[in-house]
Amino acid sequence: MIRKFSFTVCALLVAISGFSQEVEFTEYNLDNGLHVILHKNNLAPVITVGVMYHVGGKDEETGRSGFAHFFEHLLFEGTDNIGRGEWFNIVGANGGSNNANTSQDRTYYYETFPSNNLKLALWMESERMLHPVINQIGVDTQNEVVKEEKRLRIDNSPYGKFNAAVSENIFKKHPYKIPVIGTMKDLDAASLDEFKAFFKKYYGPNNAALVVSGDFETAQAKQLIEDYFGDIPAGTKVIHPNITEDPITKMIVDTVYDSNIQIPLVLLAYRTPAMHEHDAYVLDMISTILTDGKSSRMYKRMVDNDKEALQVLAFNQSQEDYGVYIMGALPMGDMPLDQLVTSMDEEIAKLQNELISEREYQKLQNIFLNRYVNSNSTAQGIAASLVSYYTMYGGKTDLINKEIDIYKSITREEIKEVANKYLNKNQSLKLYYLPDDKENTANNQ
Repeated sequence: MIRKFSFTVCALLVAISGFSQEVEFTEYNLDNGLHVILHKNNLAPVITVGVMYHVGGKDEETGRSGFAHFFEHLLFEGTDNIGRGEWFNIVGANGGSNNANTSQDRTYYYETFPSNNLKLALWMESERMLHPVINQIGVDTQNEVVKEEKRLRIDNSPYGKFNAAVSENIFKKHPYKIPVIGTMKDLDAASLDEFKAFFKKYYGPNNAALVVSGDFETAQAKQLIEDYFGDIPAGTKVIHPNITEDPITKMIVDTVYDSNIQIPLVLLAYRTPAMHEHDAYVLDMISTILTDGKSSRMYKRMVDNDKEALQVLAFNQSQEDYGVYIMGALPMGDMPLDQLVTSMDEEIAKLQNELISEREYQKLQNIFLNRYVNSNSTAQGIAASLVSYYTMYGGKTDLINKEIDIYKSITREEIKEVANKYLNKNQSLKLYYLPDDKENTANNQ
């Protein structure tokens, strides 16, 4: 997907030539509800097999946050036929690599192997789905792993808490207000039976999509998929939260302190539409205009010209139900944070009142075309795109061939219109993210 990532010149040329035509794929459902997507590409002897489960942080019960992310780890513990701690050994011994990731909306597991290991990859993912071992030893082990990850990535990481601080202000009702990693208190309090029940509820074939991308024979792949996944029982139908947030009508102001930083950060954030809505694509472009590279508007003004900021940021965090648009800056020296806010507001106002130039518009189109090619240049990248479009966009797998046309269709007038629709002061959060030293930080506001 474009909303995600260098390879040699040769690889890039292959990728560009490959995308002169549409990505061809086949998709169908097994009787148990598992959706299957096949993309055959025999240019390189590599295959990626992935399974995306439509479960994420938003699906957790109150008081039991972090379950979806916890299962990202737990389901590598082992199965009835794969010994505890053997998963990564098997993958490595067969020349492969694997990983998993979790968001508020879905969890994705995948393996990439030499193509003669298609059978192995499918077997391993069917093992994960059919009968993983969920016991107290695994839960206790992964509990410590998750705690260490939280300490490394959030608690002890500079600026590690800003995303959580933004979410809890932007969302008052929706589960997006709780970080995907959850709280250790909730995980510590959960019983083994609760973990087993979570798996039973969400990790059935009818709440999943399987993708195979790369060098394989279609008939063989279909037969193997039927052999390994066809008899896995379907679970009960999954009902996802359907929670509507009230509009933000007055600026929210908050302050967060972080003992891991010495330079403060000021952020502006706005609640934005769901990832499948057209305006979300436009906001991706607005983010690129403002901060993508040293020629972007905010970088040129605030970093290069006015020397107000050490660094600037802006990104549209697209999600299934709502998105969040975040922009911010780190001050240069003792530059007041509110001066940075003024500069960011003025850059937004320019987008709201003036059309971007034709030259800037063409540059924007080139950037998005390059991203499209890069993110879909490998079996692994195409697999992730296909399964994400199906799962996150309501079955619209063919967006892999249409998304770049959506970006190409966005006009300069739409960019101006969307900036006026969402990026207004009375719809925003202003967040001061400060070093945990009240005396030193008071002067920065």
